[in-house]
Amino acid sequence: GLRFLEQSQNKEGYWLDPDHPAVTALCLMAHHSNPNKPKAEPAWVKKAYGHILKQKQKNGSIYVPGKGLANYNTALCLMALVAAENPAYTDTAKQARAYLVRQQWDLGKKKEQDHPLDGGIGYGNRYPHSDLNNTLTAIEAIYYSRHLIADSPEAKNDLNWGAAIKFIQNCQNLPSHNKQPWTSDDPKHKGGFIYFPGKSMAGEEKGKNGKTALRSYGSISYAGMLSYAYAQLDKSDPRVKAVREWLIKNYTLEENPAMGAQGLYYYYYLMTKALTIYGTDMLELPNGKKVDWRKDLALKLMGNQAQDGSWVNQKSARWWESEKPLVTAYSLISLSLIHRGQ
Repeated sequence: GLRFLEQSQNKEGYWLDPDHPAVTALCLMAHHSNPNKPKAEPAWVKKAYGHILKQKQKNGSIYVPGKGLANYNTALCLMALVAAENPAYTDTAKQARAYLVRQQWDLGKKKEQDHPLDGGIGYGNRYPHSDLNNTLTAIEAIYYSRHLIADSPEAKNDLNWGAAIKFIQNCQNLPSHNKQPWTSDDPKHKGGFIYFPGKSMAGEEKGKNGKTALRSYGSISYAGMLSYAYAQLDKSDPRVKAVREWLIKNYTLEENPAMGAQGLYYYYYLMTKALTIYGTDMLELPNGKKVDWRKDLALKLMGNQAQDGSWVNQKSARWWESEKPLVTAYSLISLSLIHRGQ
């Protein structure tokens, strides 16, 4: 897989698209996930970092102006910079982190949770809302870079984690904690997550009582579970227990639950991260069957690898999963976490 990434890299140092350095950052994280990573930084890795650093903006963001997705690109580039453990990248990483913290939404009255979108982070630029995927990507980068500002004055201006938790909660189908009208007690949805308050990529459905419910789906539910982990909610918290229960009820490696083949490898990637960080070993399904998810997912991924070392979503191109470098990075990072988890 790593040989494929090295061989498919553009001569300028990026993968897939020079206007979206997030993909290059994911490929770099795949390199750093290698359990047999060489001590000396390979030339192709140096070239990739060079491309990322060229995209740094005066406000701390790392993206290509006019091309959008400022927060998404900045967050993943920050993760790649932190993974390098290179002091030369520290200032850039700290500035990127501060930029992401400033992107947290606060509508209505300042410092009050008076809007469902408050506390989240969105794509930035022309997208007028926060969403759970971008919130996850941003808070993951903020979480793993927290050591850069430890014991410094910058720590006083850190992310409002309480507001972030409230936003995450506002994306969960859990009426006990989320009082928005679309939340559902239906076991098909209860505990799972949607994209942002009022919008599910899996659509909506009418319940028997005539109420419109927004459908929970797999990848975003793992995003919610993982977001709670970075916000340091214990796995005994009822919100964490509820999403875990929904995910176990809907456990499968054959599809992204409620989304079919769409976002399948992102689903694997988030599943691996969420179950690893919460220390989940065997899963007991509703029928009593116990599942070794690490073994099953590892075998699934190894079986899906192409002869050239890459991975690609053969059934759906949505969310760039027809692009080999992106899907290969997701798969390598997942396999590395499984390897370390065992």
